[in-house]
Amino acid sequence: MEITNEMVAKLAHLSKLKFDEAAAEKIKVDLQNMVGFIEKMNEVNTDNVTPLLHMTDAVNVMRNDVLQGSISNEAALHNAAQSKAPYFVVPKVIKK
Repeated sequence: MEITNEMVAKLAHLSKLKFDEAAAEKIKVDLQNMVGFIEKMNEVNTDNVTPLLHMTDAVNVMRNDVLQGSISNEAALHNAAQSKAPYFVVPKVIKK
């Protein structure tokens, strides 16, 4: 697959990036190297290779539930910018 200037411009537009011609040319070369690497990997014979589903044989390894202490509401609200016991007060960010 050949990477064109139009492809680089489209990718820049989609990712909302702006760069000069020199940077665009460097990105074009880098993208071409990446595509070449992927094409090279497609040449590898994987007929007798089973798909790898997990990196290890461990399944659902979870930590034990351990009851631990917690802090009081007063201590939690101590450094809050605004509070109305027992809650934190935050600015409204959703407008109707």
